[in-house]
Amino acid sequence: MKFQDYYTTLGVSRTATLDEIKRAYRKLAKEWHPDRHPPHKRQDVEDKFKAIAEAHEVLSDPEKRKRYDALGEHWRHGQDFQPPPGGGGGFRTVSPEEFARMFGGARGGSGGGGFSDFFAQMFGDMFAGAGAAPGSDGGARRRRTHGQDAEAEIEIKVGEALLGGKRTLSLRVAVPCETCDGEGRLGRRTCPACGGLGTTQREKTIELTIPKDAHEGQVLRLRGLGEAGEGGPGDLLLTLRLGHDDVYRVRDDDVEADVVVAPWELLDGTKVDVAVPGGVATARIPAGTKPGQRLRLRGQGLARADGGRGDLLLVVRIGLPEALTDRQKELLRELGQQAGTVRGGAAR
Repeated sequence: MKFQDYYTTLGVSRTATLDEIKRAYRKLAKEWHPDRHPPHKRQDVEDKFKAIAEAHEVLSDPEKRKRYDALGEHWRHGQDFQPPPGGGGGFRTVSPEEFARMFGGARGGSGGGGFSDFFAQMFGDMFAGAGAAPGSDGGARRRRTHGQDAEAEIEIKVGEALLGGKRTLSLRVAVPCETCDGEGRLGRRTCPACGGLGTTQREKTIELTIPKDAHEGQVLRLRGLGEAGEGGPGDLLLTLRLGHDDVYRVRDDDVEADVVVAPWELLDGTKVDVAVPGGVATARIPAGTKPGQRLRLRGQGLARADGGRGDLLLVVRIGLPEALTDRQKELLRELGQQAGTVRGGAAR
């Protein structure tokens, strides 16, 4: 196996954090996924994709990264190791099991683990199960890591954020590849179905409950909908973005909503029921209120990141019944003939 500098492969510094390593891997994995390239470049792309996955596997695992930083190209200790020049003959590569037998044998023998315990502590799970019988706890020491968290955005309407509710979503989630059982390889070749990633994308429908404190930029954690992993899938981090709807509009920290009343209701005033977070509020529209005027309901707007709430601004609009009788139409025409000109908004 040819040595590669994992940090160079991912394009990160040797002091990169785990988050920086994950971000670099996600970007490169998308760019070099075999499905994104023509068939005649498939072999080169698969090799590159495999190298990226290998680099991420090592650098995202604290124990493996520690060994790699300390030993460099010899970090595997038993693979691709060659004696230094001039060091004399007689060297050969040994497996971890053979190494354990030479220096202490299996656990559970007389005198404790001896060198086997020493090397297991120094090099982690590489020697932990050497010489152990099938069914013993040696193989159980291998740490099963969860899959990475995935990220996505979704637009919800202002009314949904204000009042809560449910939304049915179709998402593409990562699941273990059925062709290679999540291994990423078939024998000595990269799995053609997943390109060596060990996962494939599958459409999944979920019912999302929109929280009552939903606000712009809020991140919801959906358990088990992230990338697949040996220890189970990661989570999906879903960022909420707010969009206008037919009734509600965002105005800074407040929300505007239209309230439609009949012209004659403005003569003596009226009351209207308005849906607000947690239920229904009754708003009083005073006599003489003019169309376009705003009425403020304090603390009935969208949740804020600081835990408070904005206000709900009711914009009064004029409307007529959908069905008018001939007599009603006649009365409106008489009103129009006797009343002065009415203009508003941009009209002149």
